[in-house]
Amino acid sequence: MQLLKFVPIKLTLFLVAGILTGYYFNFSILFPFISVLLLIVILGFLFKIKKRTSSVLFGVIALLSTFCIGLFAISMANPKNYKTHYSNFKSNEVQPIHLKIVEVLKANSFSARYIAETQAIGKQVASGQLLLSIAKDSTKSELQIDEEILVYNSIKEVHSPLNPHQFKYKKYLKNLGILGQVQIKEADYIKKPNPSKTIYGRAARIRESIIRSLKTENFGAEELAIIQALLLGQRNDISEDTYDAYKDAGAVHILAVSGLHVGILLLILQFLLQPVTSLAFGQNIKLVLVVVLLWTFAFIAGLSASVVRAVTMFSFLAYALYLNRPSNKFNILALSLFFILLIKPTYLFQVGFQMSYAAVFAILWIYPMLQRFWFPKQFLIRKIWQLMSVSIAAQLGVLPISLFYFHQFPSLFFISNIVIVPCLGIILSGGLVVIILSVLQILPDFITYLYNEIIQTMNAVVYGVAQQESFVFKAISFDGIQLVLTYILIFSLVIYFNKPSFKKMVFFLGSIIALQTWSFIQVFTTHKKEQLLVLHQTKYTGILAQNGAGLKLWTNHPKNFEATINNYSINERIANFSVDSLQNNYQFKGRSLYLFDSLAIFPPKNSSYDIVVLTQSPNINLDRLIEALKPTLIIADGSNYKTTVSRWQSTCEKRKLPFHYTGEKGAYYVSFIETDPLKK
Repeated sequence: MQLLKFVPIKLTLFLVAGILTGYYFNFSILFPFISVLLLIVILGFLFKIKKRTSSVLFGVIALLSTFCIGLFAISMANPKNYKTHYSNFKSNEVQPIHLKIVEVLKANSFSARYIAETQAIGKQVASGQLLLSIAKDSTKSELQIDEEILVYNSIKEVHSPLNPHQFKYKKYLKNLGILGQVQIKEADYIKKPNPSKTIYGRAARIRESIIRSLKTENFGAEELAIIQALLLGQRNDISEDTYDAYKDAGAVHILAVSGLHVGILLLILQFLLQPVTSLAFGQNIKLVLVVVLLWTFAFIAGLSASVVRAVTMFSFLAYALYLNRPSNKFNILALSLFFILLIKPTYLFQVGFQMSYAAVFAILWIYPMLQRFWFPKQFLIRKIWQLMSVSIAAQLGVLPISLFYFHQFPSLFFISNIVIVPCLGIILSGGLVVIILSVLQILPDFITYLYNEIIQTMNAVVYGVAQQESFVFKAISFDGIQLVLTYILIFSLVIYFNKPSFKKMVFFLGSIIALQTWSFIQVFTTHKKEQLLVLHQTKYTGILAQNGAGLKLWTNHPKNFEATINNYSINERIANFSVDSLQNNYQFKGRSLYLFDSLAIFPPKNSSYDIVVLTQSPNINLDRLIEALKPTLIIADGSNYKTTVSRWQSTCEKRKLPFHYTGEKGAYYVSFIETDPLKK
């Protein structure tokens, strides 16, 4: 591929390789640092001797240096590599913790949630971000960014998923640099006076001031929530129904201030500032103004991670437009990726970052090809085709990522984008005008009404597209190997149609065969899989049996297991699912399981069971039960009181009998069950 001839692209690829290697192998800071230092010295020595950088040896050392820089960057980003990080404090005592709020998250039904930076633990200086959850109460107002509090508690580890194929929230937080959490009540913290101010706090206060001004205008509640999301990056007020509608319509990217919004804003600024180019040094002045205004927008939008990433990327692309050389767009895109990852290497593992760069790269690469493929002479048709081309290119870029993370594909995405994307420029530019006039308290009612109607119409279009459920393909099983193979397939398809040849056709057909082969292997593996699971669910009991592509759940409360079953079914490629009520006896592979619930019904005399599952906190004498049934394992699920579970665990420890509590260890697997695990 011609792009691999460009030096910035090569360097970026090796930086990414270094980050990935460091992420999965957890190097300390010292080894990468020494490696980088040594390789840079060698590079300097080679340049001094040969006076040129075009030699093969110099190139190899440069690429190896970049790889080690990636290792060093991700090692620096690993919180555990710092002695002051709270994860390295070994004391189990509850101590006062000094925290500074750095981000306000969307609250749930039970608690307000924040990301906080640790300042001190006890009398020791400490560092590291953590998740702070405060049980809701009416006694105190919500905390704001930059506020500092003192809590008397302990930092706990974020729990891994307790059931298979659940969202890995612990891993998600780890990629944000968050390794612990603190859970408190509102009465359990004290605000510290005169906290230090940061640029993020100032940006948040400006954003909150703008939101307060907008709330005084006559916008509808749903429309105001969309305005806040589109212009200020604040999505906390969007209802779940609206968010789901945008997701099903393939337009959810519109609700997050990211590459699309900043890209459109860049085009608007390029157009509005065109007259500046007639001045002396006009192009330079225009570039400076564009970059300054983009970062002003980022500041107003709260300097969230997604906004900063997008503005950084498009600041580089603004420079590419300034140079006006097409090949440089890929170089500049690679450079923006290089510098962002150099500063924040963990961005590489965030979905928004991956989708932003995949979409922009696909647009820069595929869009011109689609325009060469067909260029209508009629103005209206040409503009519609251009919009469709951008949408198709972007969707091809993000399709594998979207299927991997979200397991769905909205086939009518082009309708949403044809209608919404052209209007988004008007919405963004009009929204900035609305914000300025609202803050100055001179926003006319007719502009409020008109803008409200525009947002309302956009919502109506999205809801209309989303309601075409037969065109929204959901519950698509898609794993990491399929992600890679699909990108290879898209790559081979594009290069073949760009300049067809026999070799490229063979490559394209080979990628199809590889993807089909892997899919067949996965289906075959699924049909061979047989296992029984005791699930974890607070207050409820569920036993799950998989027989190939068939799945059966025994529970008296199926609604409480819907999310768990949906995730399991998608990832395990389940074709058939059934539900039955709980029973006491289960047999499989010559082994037996007895479910002991709150009725405390003992099985017939002289019965023995390999596994006993305790549910609903039965009032029993566990010693007597063990003597009667002689189990080899005791399982307690999430329906039991924790105090009761602790008592059972102590009894099992005294008897040296294995004990499994799903609330701590997660669902229990019993593998290789019979083809049809039937209850007696």
